[in-house]
Amino acid sequence: MKATHVTDINAADARDYMRRLGQAARESAVVVAEAATADKNAALEAVAQCLRDDEARIIEANAEDLTAGKRAKLSDALLDRLALDAGRIAAMAEGCRQVAALPDPVGEVSGMAYRPSGIQVGRMRVPLGVIGIIYESRPNVTVDAAALCLKAGNAVLLRGGSEAIHSNRAIAESLRAGLQQAQLPAAAAQLVETTDRAAVGEMLRMRECIDVIVPRGGKSLIERVSRDAMVPVIRHLDGVCHVYVDDDADLGKAMRVAFNAKARRYGICGAMETLLVAESVARRLLPQLSRQYIERGIELRGCDKSRAIVPRMKPATEDDWYAEYLDAILAVRVVDGLQQAIAHINTFGSRHTDSIVTENLASARRFLRRVDSSSVMVNASTQFADGFEYGLGAEIGISTDKLHARGPVGLEGLTCQKYIVVGDGHVRP
Repeated sequence: MKATHVTDINAADARDYMRRLGQAARESAVVVAEAATADKNAALEAVAQCLRDDEARIIEANAEDLTAGKRAKLSDALLDRLALDAGRIAAMAEGCRQVAALPDPVGEVSGMAYRPSGIQVGRMRVPLGVIGIIYESRPNVTVDAAALCLKAGNAVLLRGGSEAIHSNRAIAESLRAGLQQAQLPAAAAQLVETTDRAAVGEMLRMRECIDVIVPRGGKSLIERVSRDAMVPVIRHLDGVCHVYVDDDADLGKAMRVAFNAKARRYGICGAMETLLVAESVARRLLPQLSRQYIERGIELRGCDKSRAIVPRMKPATEDDWYAEYLDAILAVRVVDGLQQAIAHINTFGSRHTDSIVTENLASARRFLRRVDSSSVMVNASTQFADGFEYGLGAEIGISTDKLHARGPVGLEGLTCQKYIVVGDGHVRP
């Protein structure tokens, strides 16, 4: 089934269009839920090969989006998230193959035990059904989300942002071709072809067709989905990530971790946005580390204590402690020690990813226990907060909620469990 490109449509047309997609997804979900592991893996391998074969076409389509993005004056960070090249397409294909190589969670039975009555009770892992993904900027999400949803036995509706529409359409053609080669329904992974916002509104109300919504994007998108959805949501609101350099830090490690956490890539949700430094090591660490940031072109905004050490920093306001910049800007605060660092993170952070640099095992354990985030790290860059790096093959998003999944959401997060009971003619007295 080749999708028809849809552009400007009215609300009534959007409703009809989305209901057609949703019904096709619901029908496909039944087929994918029953598909053998070998068939799902064959589809993912076929998609990977189609992506490599279609590389030139995808890059050409991506160039249209980049041109439009520059015309719209998107930031360099957003353009970086949008851009595709041979390396990133190869990485998308490899992501499909990695997901194919992962154990299939569907049908996994756990906890089977006999009850006093003689029945056996356990749990079986099953697909969620139809998953709606609403995302912005990064066209690789189209592949990552589809691959994970399919391996977990789900159908997926993909609604990307208008800034990546040409790229997403090109990638969706590769998805359809791979599914058809493996004789799975092409409607198991459908791209919403319209960029009209009415389509998002319809997705949020389609309880009969969609089982869960996963939004990936800016704060306004996440807030709208959380506010308006009549379908369960797996979400993260912000990526306000911290690195805390402790009193007992190895300053060589601290330099490497803190620089990478910010400077490797600005536009990802695992990028550090606030650096916290214990006062006892601040004068030894901040001058040299600040020079590295400034040489990279990163703007520093510091507290009074930070600016007393590095006068080139701009003054930070309270808003900076809450900020997810996704850009070459970093907030810096000197704190009294571990307790104040933990309090700062739990007050201003977004429950995403936070790291401590320390050689003190007791401090590390306290940080791990007390920081209320979906990923908490010791002596490691926050940019490791990624499903691929965690061994999930890829991720559909990073959830900062506590139900039903938390942290990078991979295959297990795209399934649920049901109770199974086995008897031998047992009846309840």
